[in-house]
Amino acid sequence: MTERTIAPRGRGFLFLDSHPVGCERIVTDMWQAIPAPAEPPSTQPVALVIGSSAGYGMAATLAGIKRAGIRGIGVSFEKAPTERRTGTAGWYRTAAMARLAQEAGSDWVFLNGDAFGDAMKDEVADLIGQRFGGRLDHLIYSVAAPRRTDPDTGVTYTSVLKPIGEAYRTKTLVFDDGRPEIREVETGPAGGDDIEQTTAVMGGADWERWITRLADRDLLADGFTTAALSYIGSPLTAAIYRQGTIGAAKAHLEATARTLDERLAKLVAGRALTSVNGAAVTQSSTAIPGIALYVGLLRGVLGERLVSPAGQLAELWDQLTGATDLVLDDEGRVRLDSWELSDDVQTQTAERWRQATTDTITDLADLDWFTGEVRRLYGFDVTGVDYDRPAETAIPWPNSAT
Repeated sequence: MTERTIAPRGRGFLFLDSHPVGCERIVTDMWQAIPAPAEPPSTQPVALVIGSSAGYGMAATLAGIKRAGIRGIGVSFEKAPTERRTGTAGWYRTAAMARLAQEAGSDWVFLNGDAFGDAMKDEVADLIGQRFGGRLDHLIYSVAAPRRTDPDTGVTYTSVLKPIGEAYRTKTLVFDDGRPEIREVETGPAGGDDIEQTTAVMGGADWERWITRLADRDLLADGFTTAALSYIGSPLTAAIYRQGTIGAAKAHLEATARTLDERLAKLVAGRALTSVNGAAVTQSSTAIPGIALYVGLLRGVLGERLVSPAGQLAELWDQLTGATDLVLDDEGRVRLDSWELSDDVQTQTAERWRQATTDTITDLADLDWFTGEVRRLYGFDVTGVDYDRPAETAIPWPNSAT
């Protein structure tokens, strides 16, 4: 047994360890929050979720199992526990998801490795052929990574968070010794090949490569649908996000969706879409200047009306499976962010942004909620967990691929 008491240690929004029991409880709580369908699904479609261990990818996995009755494969890249460190939070969340899937009667295989590599693509393709009847019905692409190595060239690309054209100065939220402080930070503009590098990592190249690999193996079912998860966000953060290097990558992702949509329509009468999700606290979003402040203010405006990732992905699965009509905007995107981007909500959030200072922030933003969400990313601050009690850290990866 490798039990120990685990305390949250880190700096800012990053923690060195995660809590296995807290991570398990997070997964259970999300599962319970997903509404059951009005009628049990009549079939068990085969799905692949790439980026299944965190954020919207985890929500896609759980909502798909509970709401749409899916079975299939989840792919993520997590670190195992060692003698010195716990496993990553996604490691423990995956173990919890595997247990819930089994209890729900859903056959799920969770694979741990580099989704950008062809070896993982071939392993997934083999599993679909050998274990899941040789036909894939749905693919959800939810990958956020700092770098990607192109399997064809061996070149490694690195993404950056930079504005395009000119420097970006914004308010941002930091916590020193637990005290919230509003500061101004400046990020220099993209230069050199920053846009191309970021697009190579966060654009649609790897998504398209997955589809091509699976299509070449004749594994796409008639009516196959795929959705890449994306974000547009507020005008308040547009300069660093939608109009910045990440935004250029998202534009490439959406262009890829249009190309894939035409291709899949001819190949299997299928569809390729981007799903524009609403704001959430994730490990990747907290690294973007201004996003933490924005999300805290947004929660201050919306309170419980802020729609969780689980709620959004339940709606996406309803549309993908035909339980409800597929509703697209003029660019052919599923929009799950209308609750965030309504004029009224954005006007109120912008006014709070204008008023936000170190002295006023606690009255304008829901900081208790925000800091709690950050800590819960690592399994801390979870209701019902006794953090004084030693926890078993050597949780094995679910070995369900045999």
